Amino acid sequence: MGSQRYLNQDVQSRTRWVLWVGVAIVIFGLLSLTLFIVPAGSVGVVTRWGAVNRVAYPGLGVKIPIAEGVVRMDVRTLKDEADATAASKDLQVVTSKIAINYHLDGQYAVDVYQNIGPNYADVVIAPAIQNIFKATTAQFTAEQLITQREAVRVQAEQALTSQLGVYHVVVENFNIVNFDFSPEFNAAIEQKQVAQQQVETAKQRLAQAQVDAQSAVAQAQGQADAQKALKDTGALSPEYLQYLFLNKWNGVLPSVMGGAQPFIDVSKFMPTPIAP
Repeated sequence: MGSQRYLNQDVQSRTRWVLWVGVAIVIFGLLSLTLFIVPAGSVGVVTRWGAVNRVAYPGLGVKIPIAEGVVRMDVRTLKDEADATAASKDLQVVTSKIAINYHLDGQYAVDVYQNIGPNYADVVIAPAIQNIFKATTAQFTAEQLITQREAVRVQAEQALTSQLGVYHVVVENFNIVNFDFSPEFNAAIEQKQVAQQQVETAKQRLAQAQVDAQSAVAQAQGQADAQKALKDTGALSPEYLQYLFLNKWNGVLPSVMGGAQPFIDVSKFMPTPIAP
């Protein structure tokens, strides 16, 4: 009898333990279906039977089990890259890699989810990048795309910001990573640069020649003016001419003399000997 009583007590104890475990599991399951967490940098779109009901912000939230669900949408800065091909104003084929930074305006997350869906980046951002790139490059020649790259970037960024703003997507930055053209166009650009360099070199040489010519003219004019001044003032006296000759003469008489009249009569330039 005693052993039977102990056996019954043991069975009852195990039964109660199993019941408590079952209740704990049910409670935990209900809590997991009722509570949810929205991480920082995201918002939660709460749906009820598939229809959008409200927005849940970062932190712990409560929902109706089974009836309600939560879709998380990222509102942090995201980066997207895309390869784009277009034609320039002069019909040159242009390929480029585009990189943008953007984020979703969290207060309109419900509208974006309801009208576009959680994959809004593929639905609106990717096509917008392609359209804006084509529309912008068509306004510039291929050479302008290279020389006015910053202007092209700014214009494309403004157009993309305006277009995506309708969908509550904020464009933070727009970058054109590179421009690629056909090999034929690249060769033509290189030849043009070489020709321009040759023209610049020729201009520099011409400018230097003009400076040298002007300098020579100025020097000759200076000498002429000096001689005229000396003549006008009477400074070109025989004594002064004799002085100039003696400074230039090396003391050697010409080896060729013609006729009775010497080619150069140096006697008149020689100093008069002093009488003994």
